[in-house]
Amino acid sequence: MSAARMIDGRAAAQALLDEVACDVAALREAGIEPCLAVVLVGDDPASDVYVRNKVRRTREVGIRSIEERLDAHTCEAALLALIARLNADPQVHGILVQLPLPAQIDAAAVLAAIDPHKDVDGFHRDNVGRLTLGESSLVPCTPQGCLLLLQQTLGDLAGKHAVVVGRSNIVGKPMAALLLNAHCSVSVLHSRSTNARELCRSADIVVVAVGRAGCVDASWIKPGAVVIDVGINRVADGAGQTRLTGDVDHASVAQVAAALTPVPGGVGPMTIACLMRNTVQAARHLAASLPASLPASPPIPLTLAR
Repeated sequence: MSAARMIDGRAAAQALLDEVACDVAALREAGIEPCLAVVLVGDDPASDVYVRNKVRRTREVGIRSIEERLDAHTCEAALLALIARLNADPQVHGILVQLPLPAQIDAAAVLAAIDPHKDVDGFHRDNVGRLTLGESSLVPCTPQGCLLLLQQTLGDLAGKHAVVVGRSNIVGKPMAALLLNAHCSVSVLHSRSTNARELCRSADIVVVAVGRAGCVDASWIKPGAVVIDVGINRVADGAGQTRLTGDVDHASVAQVAAALTPVPGGVGPMTIACLMRNTVQAARHLAASLPASLPASPPIPLTLAR
């Protein structure tokens, strides 16, 4: 078959950001200024890039951003005190603590401390539970972005067989829940799975998020399947330079799949766009008085389906 169609994550993200900007403008007209607080502990270069990209996007769509940068030696108690202050601030609608955190801080305790209504990453156990139950919630941004790309590519996902390769709390598990809520039949493959390649090859939809460059090649993919590559890996080329690549062997998979996300330019832009969307959703929920004339926030697709 011919080479797979590339799914343009940048274009999809820009369309979503345009929608978010309109929602932000409507909120501002109603006297509500959506605000996202981003907390960075330490000086990890990759985390610094992620934070700068997120803050830049907030400004582009009109969301006010607060940056809280803490020293790498910050203790857990100090970080929890900052989160408590942000939780109590009615002008702050979303709180994001950039991961990973330094070794002296328990990330689970930090995520649990964030007000679930301000948890725009969707990692709080209350939001995780609501997603699993098929109830409305703030959904993790990367799986949400993957779902939107799949819906734009395939339309109604009901009845499709979807395979998620990877079972992390950040991507794999919430991705499986979203696909179940979209009425897919879902299999989750991981390091203990047997016959993983054969199971994956039966799927109409494959979402790969394991953090290993090129680990899924064409032998894993059914001809005509749609493949979402969540991985972002830095690998050295022959000239001693590094390049970004995904978890999918792009060259071979592109020869059998119907559609495939590139790396970069696929899932990454959608992750940040969904963060902006979650911030608007949180602002609407937390607003003390919402005028009846204000347009309703568009629901996150299919999180209410059972």
